[in-house]
Parts: sequence; structure tokens; C-alpha cells
Amino acid sequence: MTTYRIAEAAELLGVSDDTVRRWIDAGRVRSETAEGRTTVAGRDLAALAESLADHPDRERTRAANVSARNRMHGIVTKVTKDVVMAQVEMICGPYRLVSLMSSEAAEELGLEPGVRGIASVKSTNVIVERP
Repeated sequence: MTTYRIAEAAELLGVSDDTVRRWIDAGRVRSETAEGRTTVAGRDLAALAESLADHPDRERTRAANVSARNRMHGIVTKVTKDVVMAQVEMICGPYRLVSLMSSEAAEELGLEPGVRGIASVKSTNVIVERP
């Protein structure tokens, strides 16, 4: 299972570490602490990211300054596959991105909700890769 430390979760969501800690304290996202490290399960973080995209409650963040030609780090929130194609949804800071790719490519990348990804946006194409 993929897990993220607080700083990693904050970076993916485009918010501060303190904001993620407040959301954990408020019960908005579950966390686990082991050996002094607090982590959030990838699937739980993906669900939170999706809820933030559907109901934004934060100001524009660092990711709002990213050029459309740049690579944006984010978290995969949904993967829908058939025999040939896959639709991959990601949240990158305040942005929700959708990429269409072959099912084989999605399998090879190991894309599933909660996994970190990088969306490279150029024109109308979104390319997803693993860091």
C-alpha cells in the first residue's frame, strides 16, 4: 500500500504541512503514526484530493503558478480501464486532470488510486508518468 508523509501529502494537494495536520486533527483524512512518523494512506489521500476538487475550500496555491507546459506532481484519484484504453484522473494541487492512455501503459506504470504521478501537459495532451 502506498503511504505519504505529511510533507509529501501537502505537496501533492498544494497546501501547507500545517493544513494537512489540521485536516488530520479534524478527522477529514485518516493517518497512522509509527516510529514517530505520521503517514496517510494513498487511497485516503486520493479521496481527500477528489473531495477538494469537487468542493474547493482553499485559496489558490503554489501549483496555480505552474505553466501549462510544465510537469505537475499529483496523486491518482481514479483509473477506469477497458480492454484497450484507460482513463486516469489526477489531482495536481488545485487542478483535476484526466489522461487517456492505453490500458497496457496504465498497467506498466502501476497506476491506481493513491499513487503519486506527474502530469506533463502540452496543448491538449496529458501524459502521466511515475516519479
